[in-house]
Amino acid sequence: MKTIIQSLIVSFVIHFLYLAVTLITGYIRTKNYKPDIANRWEKVKPLQSEVAFGTAGTPLFFLFTFIGVALICGLIIISYGKIRRLKP
Repeated sequence: MKTIIQSLIVSFVIHFLYLAVTLITGYIRTKNYKPDIANRWEKVKPLQSEVAFGTAGTPLFFLFTFIGVALICGLIIISYGKIRRLKP
């Protein structure tokens, strides 16, 4: 039971860090964006009417990746425990 809880916590931390870094990167890029109007004056393109930060994914995708990462972390924790017990 301890291994399951540890793997779920590690999976949560990994997903939280991924989402936080994605949002922070988008925020920093938006704050530091300086359009080059002088050089792009000749190539006019229509502007987008919507802005999105981060990724747009279905909640099921994040659920499956959460479970997958938890399983991988669980296998790593179990393997590490077995290797540790084998060492004298």
